[in-house]
Amino acid sequence: MLQPERDDMKAENWPDIAGRIVADETGQHHVLPVRVYFEDTDAGGIVYHASYVRFCERGRTDFLRLLGAQARCLFDGGAGADPAIFVVRRMSMDFFRPGLMDDFLTVETRVKEIGGASLTLLQTIMRDGKRIFDAEVTLVLISKSGKPQRLSERVRTAFEAHRVSASR
Repeated sequence: MLQPERDDMKAENWPDIAGRIVADETGQHHVLPVRVYFEDTDAGGIVYHASYVRFCERGRTDFLRLLGAQARCLFDGGAGADPAIFVVRRMSMDFFRPGLMDDFLTVETRVKEIGGASLTLLQTIMRDGKRIFDAEVTLVLISKSGKPQRLSERVRTAFEAHRVSASR
C-alpha cells in the first residue's frame, strides 16, 4: 500500500538535490554531488566508463533545472513555446584518474559557447579537488520533429550569465 507523500519529502524541502550554482575565478557554474555506487562500477570496483556519461547527463539536467529551463517543460512546450528537447550532438571525453566505488564526486558544468540553436558545455568530474574526467558536450535544441530550434531569449539569457570567462 502506497503512503501519501509526506510534506518533508517534497522537492522544495531538499534545496541541494539539484546541486548548486557557484562562482569562482572563471565565473558561475553548476556543481552536482554524486556518490559512486556498486552499480556504477565494473567487477574491480572502478567506475565504468559509461557511468561518467550518466553523471554528466545528471549534471546537465540539473543545471537546466536550476536555470528554469527544465527538460520536461521544454519537452511539453510550456509557456507557449513549441515542444523541444536538448540532444547531444557531440561529446569528447578525457579520462585522467579512475573513480572508485563509494567515492564522493562533483560534476562541474560550465557554459563554453552559445549558438543559435546550440550550447557547448564543459563538464569536469572532480574527486577531493582533483580532476578525474573532462567532457566537452555540444547540445542542440530540436523540435519534436527533429528540426533545430533557436534558443529562446529567456534560455539564452539564463545560460549567458554562466558562460566561462575568456581567461579559462
